[in-house]
This record gives sequence, C-alpha cells and structure tokens, in this order.
Amino acid sequence: MIAEGQRLALVTGGRHRLGAAIAARLTRAGYALAIHGSHSCELDPELAEALEGQAWHGFVADFLHADAAAGLFAEVTEQFGRAPDLLVNNASLFGDGGLAEVTAADLAAYQAVNCAAPTLLTQAFAAAEARSPNAGNRAIVNILDQRIDQPHGDQLAYTLSKLGLAGLTQIAARTLAPAIRVNAVAPGLVIPTVDYAEAQADRLAQRMPLARLPQASEVAEAVLYLAQARSVTGQVLYVDAGARLVSFDRDFVRLER
Repeated sequence: MIAEGQRLALVTGGRHRLGAAIAARLTRAGYALAIHGSHSCELDPELAEALEGQAWHGFVADFLHADAAAGLFAEVTEQFGRAPDLLVNNASLFGDGGLAEVTAADLAAYQAVNCAAPTLLTQAFAAAEARSPNAGNRAIVNILDQRIDQPHGDQLAYTLSKLGLAGLTQIAARTLAPAIRVNAVAPGLVIPTVDYAEAQADRLAQRMPLARLPQASEVAEAVLYLAQARSVTGQVLYVDAGARLVSFDRDFVRLER
C-alpha cells in the first residue's frame, strides 16, 4: 500500500534499461511505483535495489493486444486503490526496416505499442482524473526519440510511431489542460545495445555537438523535472547531447562501425 498523499507513477517498460533508470529516480523522489513489463516483471538489479522497502507493484501487459492498455490501467487502479498521478509512456518496440522493407504488419505492430497504447493510457488517465487526491498536479511524460527532428530512413515503422507519439503530446497537452500537463523527453543514444561494435559508442560521442552521449540518469532527471514542473506543458525536452542539431543519414548503429 502507499502512504496517504504519496504520489503514484505508472512507468510503462519500467523494469529494465532506460525505463528502470526512470523508475529508480522516481522512487528516490518519493513516488510509489506501478512498473509495467510486456512479458515479465523481472527488474534490472539496480532498480531492484532502489525499490527495496519501497511501495511498488509489477504488472504485465502486451500492448500488441488491443485491450492491454486499458486493462493495465484498470489493474493499477485496483491494486493501489486509485489512479496514478503520473504516467510515463516509456514502453517501446524497436527494430529494423526502411521504406523498401517495411510491411503492413510492421506498421501496425509499432503503432500499437509506441503510439496507440500511450494514447489509450492517456485516455484512461484523463478519465480517472477526478478520483485522484492529487488532481491539481497530474502529469504525463512521453518518451520520444531525438530523431523526430531530423528523421532518417532507418527503422521506418519505429520512427513513424514516435512521430505519432510526438503529435499526441501536443494534442493531449491542449486537450487536457488545465487538469493534466503533458510533456515529452526525447533522448539520444543513451544505452548502446549488443549490436554496437567495440568502442563504437566512443566514436559516436565525438560526432555529437557536446562530444558526449547522454546518460540514463540525465533522461530520468528530465522526466522528474517535467513531472513536477507545474507551469510547463506541451514541451519536448531533448536530452541528446545536441544530436537533434545534426542531420544523421543513418541510425547510430550503422555509423562509426
């Protein structure tokens, strides 16, 4: 259970990688947490350590299923006895494929996870607004991608879905004000995967205007700021070491190999 007056955050995709960093920062800031995973609630070790003795619960929902987002929100509300005060739409499907390779199934799947699910969670979040004890300071933070400013041709289905989520951020900010603030964070390359070659990240860092890569902790701090910034809505905060200022012609994984 959560303490009276304690703020509650739902972080989708919050069990590992960037989502885990966001969840850990929120729990350190005093939030109770509803942590979502698509197929598992197994936590990254650092997050598990941060959550020791804290109020949290894990939830599993596969956003490829049309009713999963609404079902997740209902489960969270039932578990904690009320709706969240903060929704972080972080869960994301990522994969390859440009214009020549993309299929209808790809487009539908990426849209379902990266844009449709956040939209339906936003809908449920807004409908539950009147029942929250923190109704004067409810917020949504969407996790985008710096590529939305200068999109390239790689991972087309992913990019289109993130552009859709960016559009949702603006529409929802106007529609839900003043009751709910809606903002977004657009990270750059934060946590390179195993697909990156040895020292490739170091070489990529030198191509950023700030000659470094952003850290997961910095993205998490941006999310926390937007969660608490009561005079800010409809904004996209880029945490990308300046990558949005550069027109990269390929995805980072294909550069500096």
